[in-house]
Formats: sequence, C-alpha cells, structure tokens
Amino acid sequence: MTLQLRPLHPLFAAEASGIDLTQPIDAATVKAIDDAMDKYAVVVFRGQPLTEDQQVAFASSFGTLDAGLKKLHPGAPSRFRHEATIDISNVRPDGGLHGASDRKTISNFANQLWHSDSSFQRPAAKYSMLHSVVVPSKGGQTEYADLRSACDALPADLKAEIESLHSVHAALHSRMWLGDKPSAAELAKMPPVQWPLVRTHSGSKRKVLWVGVHATHIVEKPIAEGRMLLAELLEHATQREFVYRHEWQVGDLVIWDNRATIHRGRRFDINQPRELRRTTTDDPDSVRDSVLAQAA
Repeated sequence: MTLQLRPLHPLFAAEASGIDLTQPIDAATVKAIDDAMDKYAVVVFRGQPLTEDQQVAFASSFGTLDAGLKKLHPGAPSRFRHEATIDISNVRPDGGLHGASDRKTISNFANQLWHSDSSFQRPAAKYSMLHSVVVPSKGGQTEYADLRSACDALPADLKAEIESLHSVHAALHSRMWLGDKPSAAELAKMPPVQWPLVRTHSGSKRKVLWVGVHATHIVEKPIAEGRMLLAELLEHATQREFVYRHEWQVGDLVIWDNRATIHRGRRFDINQPRELRRTTTDDPDSVRDSVLAQAA
C-alpha cells in the first residue's frame, strides 16, 4: 500500500488514501506519514472504521502516548479501556449525555477555543489523532489554523518585536475563563510552562507563531499589554486564509501537528451525541524549547 495525498487547502492540509489504518503499519509507512505531516500539518483519512485498540496501536507507531488532562484525575470513570484514549464527546460513561453545567461540558466548550493540545505541559504534544464515531446532525466541525503560514505573513517589524518574547501556558486557563473553578490540587498537578512566541518546527524547519488560548501572558510585558498582544497575534493567525475547516464523517481519522497548528471545535447542539476519541503523542523536541525559554 502506498500513501497518496490530495491537497485540501492552498497552504496546508491534505486528504490521504492508499493505506488501511486498521492493519499494522511498517516503518516505511510511518516515515511517509511523518513526511506528509511535515509538509501539510493536517492529514485526513476517510473511511477508517478503527476500534479503540486499532487507534491506540496506530498512534503508538509515532511515539509515546500522552493522556493530557486525564492525568488530573487518574482512575476516573471512562468509556475507554486505554488510559491514553481521550474522550472528546458529550457522552457519559453510562451512555447518557452530559448536562449543560457539567465540568465535562465546560471542557468541551473550551475545545471550541483556538488551542494547541497540551501546550500547557512539558513535553508538549506532537501529533493528535481524532477518530469520528458519532456526528451531530448540524455543526461540530473542527477548524485548523496554520501557524507556519501565519508566521510567514507577519509584518517584518512585528515579527522582529516578538522573536525574543515568551508566553506562559497554563492547563486550566481556558476552563477558568469559562467559569470552571479548579481546585488548588488540580492546579498544582500541572504547573504552567513557558515557551518562545516564535518557535522553529523541528520537521519542516519553518518558523511558527506559537499562540493559543492556553497562553496566559507574555513574560517580558505587563499583563494588560501582553494579553492584548496575544489577542492580536491570535486574531492574525486565525484569519480565514490560514484556516481549514473539516466536516466530519463517521470513520474519519484526522491527524494534526500541534507544533504547527492550532484548532478548535465548532458549536453544535449539546443535546445530540457527538463522539470522537483522541490519541496524542509526546513531542520530545519541545523539552529543549521549554528549557531554553525558562532560561531566557
């Protein structure tokens, strides 16, 4: 089987075919997908009826899997067998739907803000792989913004200004903004991390504008000024020319590179089920970036 790619957007994102992800993949296929990710940052596989075990096995081919915010509550009830399977749904373990004021619903609303998975931890995330199981009748799409093209398009003076700046990313910042009240113990489990505002993508070697809702402030600026600059940069990065919108079909598997993109879910009727499951790999290169940022 040979990987075939069809571009979905003028700047990034491609649809892949020619590979059955329900079967084990070899090293050559892993490399072909890695190369595609370096070029396109978002790769869409249609018609892949993966079981949870198959998805975990496929994702594990690309590195160590990370459970993200599930680490805040180890052993909590889950619909899945694997600790590394992250439930991106509004369905409770008993099969019912979460209510509007449930903490899980707040978490789902936070997913509708522009973010990079696990930018709040070290190591951060490399690839996220989201598999569609149930789609609502309307809405619920996922949008991706290309942070490489956004960086390329920055005015020269603004790019020069931010090249030496750093931002702090916190795990529960977006949830708190939406009204959640995490405990002191939860906040202590995932302390904030510091990143350069401009990073170099280790695969493509392109510069990346590293923004998203997990960023709380800029280290070198007063809080108000820094937050306004972060808002301006996020507005720039999410202009429509940098964005690909994915319309989910049951059986889709979408892989995106958290080092090169941010994403958000779109609004849907929370009284209808929307079920997706996510697997995410660590980015070992991010440890170096974070250490350099902390030392700066």
